[in-house]
Amino acid sequence: MIRLGVIGSGSGTNLQAILDAIDAERLSAVVACVLCDVPDAGILKRASARDIPAHFVDCAPFRTKLDGKAEQNAVELLEDHRVDVVVLAGFMRIVKQGLLGAFRGQIVNIHPSLLPAFPGLEAWRQALDYGAKVTGCTVHFVDEGMDTGPIILQLAVPVLDSDTPESLHARIQDQEHIAYPEALEAVARGKLSVQGRCVTGS
Repeated sequence: MIRLGVIGSGSGTNLQAILDAIDAERLSAVVACVLCDVPDAGILKRASARDIPAHFVDCAPFRTKLDGKAEQNAVELLEDHRVDVVVLAGFMRIVKQGLLGAFRGQIVNIHPSLLPAFPGLEAWRQALDYGAKVTGCTVHFVDEGMDTGPIILQLAVPVLDSDTPESLHARIQDQEHIAYPEALEAVARGKLSVQGRCVTGS
């Protein structure tokens, strides 16, 4: 059973999906701690409600990245809680070399598009603006690039003619809640082999 350290910035719906999968014995893991860069975020409240150690990490003065003292603090907290795999769940900052080096090959992210299409922010809006007919979500290992790491699992979502950014995002999130626990279970059971950019065995 692996120990997960979840890092997020928002309401924590992917954390909840992970906890639900653990409760249902679909995911052989325990959430060892939750870190967040927003002091009153829902993800911290969800963690506290389950008696999971929940920590606010002040990332100032940086606005878009986890760096400097904040990064050092995050790494120390994850190591103190004996985390095996770092799970980025709606974390709205770029991770840097300190965290990447401390957990090399053990950081996982979920992105709301079928990468490599539409990396970066508001990928569902990008898909609509582009006129894509299909989008989805991608679970991938994190590397030094933006949404460029080896892909573990993808689920597709059709783009409807009636879609708004909000409706499309909601349907993508529904698939995220399926994809993330499934991908983490593959990681937990050691089913994955990573060779360069290729992941096999998922």
